[in-house]
Amino acid sequence: MSKQTVHVIDVESGNLQSLTNAIDYLGYNVELIKTASQLDKCQPERLILPGVGNYGHFVDNLFSRGFEPSIHKYIQSGKPIMGICVGLQAMFKGSVESPTSTGLNYLNMTLSKFNDTSKPVPEIGWNSIIPSDSLFYGLDPLKRYYFVHSFAAILKDKSVENDLIEQGWQIAKTKYGDETFIAAITKDNIFATQFHPEKSGVAGLTIIDNFLKQKKSVALPHYSDEEQKQLTNDYTNYGLTRRIIACLDVRTNDQGDLVVTKGDQYDVREKDGNKNDVRNLGKPVELAQRYYEQGADEVTFLNITSFRDCPLKDTPMLEVLRLAAKTVFVPLTVGGGIKDIIDVDGTKVPALEVASLYFRSGADKVSIGTDAVYAAENYYANGNKGDGSSPIETISKAYGAQAVVISVDPKRVYVNNPSDTKNKTFQSIFPDSQGRTWCWYQCTIKGGRESRDLGVWELIQACEALGAGEILLNCIDKDGSNSGYDLELIEQAKSAGKIPVIASSGAGKPTHFEEAFNETRADACLGAGMFHRGEYTVNDVKEYLLNHNFKVRMDRITK
Repeated sequence: MSKQTVHVIDVESGNLQSLTNAIDYLGYNVELIKTASQLDKCQPERLILPGVGNYGHFVDNLFSRGFEPSIHKYIQSGKPIMGICVGLQAMFKGSVESPTSTGLNYLNMTLSKFNDTSKPVPEIGWNSIIPSDSLFYGLDPLKRYYFVHSFAAILKDKSVENDLIEQGWQIAKTKYGDETFIAAITKDNIFATQFHPEKSGVAGLTIIDNFLKQKKSVALPHYSDEEQKQLTNDYTNYGLTRRIIACLDVRTNDQGDLVVTKGDQYDVREKDGNKNDVRNLGKPVELAQRYYEQGADEVTFLNITSFRDCPLKDTPMLEVLRLAAKTVFVPLTVGGGIKDIIDVDGTKVPALEVASLYFRSGADKVSIGTDAVYAAENYYANGNKGDGSSPIETISKAYGAQAVVISVDPKRVYVNNPSDTKNKTFQSIFPDSQGRTWCWYQCTIKGGRESRDLGVWELIQACEALGAGEILLNCIDKDGSNSGYDLELIEQAKSAGKIPVIASSGAGKPTHFEEAFNETRADACLGAGMFHRGEYTVNDVKEYLLNHNFKVRMDRITK
């Protein structure tokens, strides 16, 4: 029997590969629609409108390609349509993110930005749906769904919600910190989610499957009393679960094989006997799949050699992403080589085009390291403003701040007093060998091989202003130590900006994750070597956190 075809509108906004893979995984064919005439001609039975990033960039692209009348015509036909993320936002009248851009105007409401004085913005992580008697398409208040956005249909008062309900809309709500917003909507043949079901694991795949099968009313599973307790959300973390990220450092070894490795202070060579090969801890795609099955909330690939001798289109990491995204339905981040480059044939390739290749291969976020330091230095040299040319600015303008992660590689530097450096210092509770307590965190570049006169605090301030949405906070001093995260570094990074911070470097056991979440404001914690070596699984960490009263995402909550 031939497979049913699902049509997806493609205006080159974000990662459609993961959505394509999810639909294929569920047993359907996928056809991308790039023009309005193609939509009019093919007469889809199921249509999906996905989008990532800037509201204006997305709807302006949609309208300039002539899609508006074709989408209205399709909706009037009564056939099912599903919007995802900015695809949901496009159903509204407009957004303060792009005041001159108009949406499809099915909901007479303007989207607004989250309040970033009370919580990190963007919202990045796994949140739940507020329990309701009228949930649809299998939305489950005991499941967690992946959100990544700065703007939302925020329900500032009950009258707004009542107006929408009077117009016939069913609404599923989510609370982020002190603000409640629309997580999903449906009316007649329209269904849309603010979260990414294709990145929400099994729970998200179930939502897509229910839409494709048009199972709007779905009986929820029976939950035990213990599981029912999970309905009482923990807003000490703004409603989000504690995010656990598995990180894979990827490079070629001396035999030319692509391997996952792990270093000590960034040295990835073996030390035993006469062997000095790159430490081989496994294959990247296989390990990514393993960590997904163990419950990782995200998987990060860091290309630590950038494969400088490969043509860009043949970069091994592109194939790693393509293969991993076929079966790993949580967010994928890739770092290394996201910059303006000269390809091996002499062609100049801007960072935005490089990032686009990774997005089209399955990445949801790109991580920028050395070039973020250069961009920050130029920001300060230019009077505390960008010139629009840095990778941070060009990529975030097209794909949104949430798609740009800054990977920081700092080391601690002690000084006699704060006046010894122009960078922001703090007083540590851990004196150095000379008894000094004043110190700052110095940024490095090129995999820690070069130091710059720029502090982490200054870097984060600049990169947030340029458009970055998240910080991956490494630590050279802690790398490979298995002694726990640098808690003072995490707190200084959190004090520098409003965007989420991922703690990295030093995790060796589950208690280290608990320490970071208890003693700092870390938004997520990343592990590598302890997972690669098989000392602990991701699930071990989550079970430990759950037993210590932290909310974590698990398919079925068990203790």
